[in-house]
Amino acid sequence: MTELPMFLSRRGLLGGIAGLALAGPGIAAPAPAGRVRLAGWSKPISEITNILAEPDKGFFRAQGVELDYLPGAGGGDAVRNLLSGQADVAFTDPGSFFMALDKGAKLVAIYDIYPQNVFNVVSLKSSGIRKPADLKGRKIGVYSLSSGTRQNLLVLLHQAGLKESDVQIVVTGLLNFAPLMQGQVDATAATDTGLAVGLRKGIGQVNVMPVREHLNMSSDLFVVREEALREKRALFKAFLKGYRDSAAWMMAHPQEAADLAARRAIDGTQRDINLEVIRLRNVASLPEGKDAASRLGNFDLVALQKGADAYQALGLVQRRIKVSDVVDTSLLPGA
Repeated sequence: MTELPMFLSRRGLLGGIAGLALAGPGIAAPAPAGRVRLAGWSKPISEITNILAEPDKGFFRAQGVELDYLPGAGGGDAVRNLLSGQADVAFTDPGSFFMALDKGAKLVAIYDIYPQNVFNVVSLKSSGIRKPADLKGRKIGVYSLSSGTRQNLLVLLHQAGLKESDVQIVVTGLLNFAPLMQGQVDATAATDTGLAVGLRKGIGQVNVMPVREHLNMSSDLFVVREEALREKRALFKAFLKGYRDSAAWMMAHPQEAADLAARRAIDGTQRDINLEVIRLRNVASLPEGKDAASRLGNFDLVALQKGADAYQALGLVQRRIKVSDVVDTSLLPGA
């Protein structure tokens, strides 16, 4: 159990990012690659400031990509928008990806957005909830039933030998710390950024159970349809280059990003909170190991396979998913 999120421990790695963020409005755009409709798991919030910065910074435009962002309410929403043809790329969690594959969807992951598991379950100290087993019989908030908060909650419950039916899940939306403070739920499943905002808004003393202590796999991936990947390889490669440059910019210039979030993000009204959220996301974007900054987007296939196996053990998927068959690293910048 951890009491506060730690986002400064890998700050030294961020120094090597500055040289990567080369694209921008001052660089002449190449011949148009095309339009990419990106289905997100969220509304335009501060933790995706690097995407929201496109009108100002033009990272995707510099690669010939015209970017459209489609808001969602959970990774499942992003996958549904992808499968329905409303989007070209889904910004989704591995659980939603695995469950779609299990149902027969032909999907491929092409970029690991956040290699670190950023999910947790939070309770007030007064609740007496200190470990996963203490959640039995309790009301627990999640962003939505199609979100990574629910799926990572199930992973945590599994560690204690509990099932979803052993708790009462309550859909609270993104602002899920208010129901916790008001006693409507006993605990809430959230992300590190959600917890940071909750602490800033006076949630009080809390107990935090990070899911990464039990399963540290990626939190979010870029996923595309198999058929579209065959047809639009050049477009998706350009999209990933634009995204990598936008992520590198946010790492190299968090203060500028925090200022921009105040104009572009629906939750960006407090600059100090923007900055903390952005720093947390910067750390979550870094792969483990040396030269992490130069390997943005790289997959940890071993950790991802452990995640797929855990979802099968949970009964969330029925068949074994061989991760190496549904990941394509050939479009990563520098590949």
